[in-house]
Amino acid sequence: MKSDRVHVLNASNSILNTYLKEIRNIETQKDRLRFRKNIERIGNILAYEISKTLDYTQETIQTPLSPTQVESIQDEMVIMSILRAGIPLQQGILNYFDHADAGFIGAYRKHAQDQSFSIAMDYFTSPAFSERTIILCDPMLATGKSFISVLNAFKEINQPKRLILATVIASRFGIETLLAAHPKLEIWTAAEDPELTEKGYIVPGLGDAGDLAYGSKEQS
Repeated sequence: MKSDRVHVLNASNSILNTYLKEIRNIETQKDRLRFRKNIERIGNILAYEISKTLDYTQETIQTPLSPTQVESIQDEMVIMSILRAGIPLQQGILNYFDHADAGFIGAYRKHAQDQSFSIAMDYFTSPAFSERTIILCDPMLATGKSFISVLNAFKEINQPKRLILATVIASRFGIETLLAAHPKLEIWTAAEDPELTEKGYIVPGLGDAGDLAYGSKEQS
């Protein structure tokens, strides 16, 4: 999907595509450590690409030989993850933004007996983020419902300077849903997948990122 608010990184070939291949492959997925590491690596790449769009300020430092002018990131940043799947991706982004603060959100699909689901959000902790650049991390953007719940909660607290969603795989439906609901949101994703099933699963996707990273859980 083309938009100045949507950035799909695998549109051009890079080492990113190797990491995407490995996290999607059902054989490679059996290695949880490798799966988490590859999600973290994708976070590194997302952070690097996002860093090109931040605000910078010029300052003078002293080298062993002479003073020199350098560019430093001006944005005050908060990197937030949606628990639990977002943790490796958040860590990958924090690896590149040394001075960023971190926040954590507990949001999940609460399934009913008829297989429908609603979004429950029962935990939220973060530094103040008014007028700061927020990067919200979650590997999968499927229906967009959980992100809308989180973003609506942000509105009730205070307004960030810039709001970025960083994800590994995003469905086209989820992207369109979020852009319609939140006009100022930016979406940075490693890959965009075309299909979403009736149950809200991305195809081809990769499965449940939280289970693949940390083990299967009891159904909520």
